[in-house]
Amino acid sequence: MALFDRPRTGGSPRSVAAGDTWWYAAVAGEAAGSFSARIRIRMRRACLAAILLLTLTYAGLVLTATGRRWGNAAVAGRLTDPAVGRFLSEHPSLQGLGTLSLVLAVLLLIAVGVLRKRYARLGLALGTTAAALAVAELLQRYAPGPRFVTASGVAVESGFPSSPAVLALGTVFGLLLVVPHRLRSAAVSLGALWSVALGAHSVASGHHRPGDVIAADLLVLAAFAATVALLARKGKVRPAYRRGLPFQRFLLTVPVALLAIGGLAAGGYLLGDCLPGTGPLPVELPRIAHRCGQALAAGTGAATALGLLGLLRRVDLDPASAPYRIGHTVPGDQDPFPEEPDHEIS
Repeated sequence: MALFDRPRTGGSPRSVAAGDTWWYAAVAGEAAGSFSARIRIRMRRACLAAILLLTLTYAGLVLTATGRRWGNAAVAGRLTDPAVGRFLSEHPSLQGLGTLSLVLAVLLLIAVGVLRKRYARLGLALGTTAAALAVAELLQRYAPGPRFVTASGVAVESGFPSSPAVLALGTVFGLLLVVPHRLRSAAVSLGALWSVALGAHSVASGHHRPGDVIAADLLVLAAFAATVALLARKGKVRPAYRRGLPFQRFLLTVPVALLAIGGLAAGGYLLGDCLPGTGPLPVELPRIAHRCGQALAAGTGAATALGLLGLLRRVDLDPASAPYRIGHTVPGDQDPFPEEPDHEIS
């Protein structure tokens, strides 16, 4: 660092051992105490934590007999819950609306990225979602574990993790990379409520078990945490202005927080009463297991969205603007650096 250089506002203190190269290393995101390095470490730990929770979910709900019986009870419980049956019978077109909403969500993500000219970030968001979908398909086909069969003995393909849930939450998290920083929490909060609703419908309709939706949320969280860690490794993140949360965004964040707390609390409370044993299932257990699975899936989806927003609270993912821009071209016969003293470079 030269003698006339001043430290950055809000930056980390200069390391004595780093010598004169500290400032340039901090700009490149290579210094141990730089902003980019802190974000990289934070997101890397979040990615590893999500992978660990995904592994525990897979081990508990797929590899153990109790977890499989609980998943079967949750699927069977939708048939014994009159509220679920009445809702599905009164709204038979929800399945088609869910598929249409997924298509529109992807188109919305592409439109926002194109209109804001964030082509690289849009490609990164779509690539991360596609990678999460590929991992989900590989886990469904090749992950070890018993295959489920119907009452007639027909084998059912594994839905762990749920591909529609991966696509839904991946599209929501992709908005983090293309929307402005001031609109990020509002966009993700609305998208999280929509993603939770799609997951609840897939569980209520019997297409997926609650564990499939929970695993999908954790998989998407791990994928986008790794993506942000990669951006920080390249030095493409910067601190955002510390502003208070506006009232409009506060109104959108509070329902997601209540859904996360209430869903996880209710699911944890009901979980102790709906774990099946080795004997025949009690009459009331499937309905309780279904409600427990719905609560846990909704709470996990909302908690992952809030967790990623919290990790990126004061992190701006928008690419930095160019320090200067050439306004016009210089004619071929004109010297861009004339000899007048007023134009000399001092």
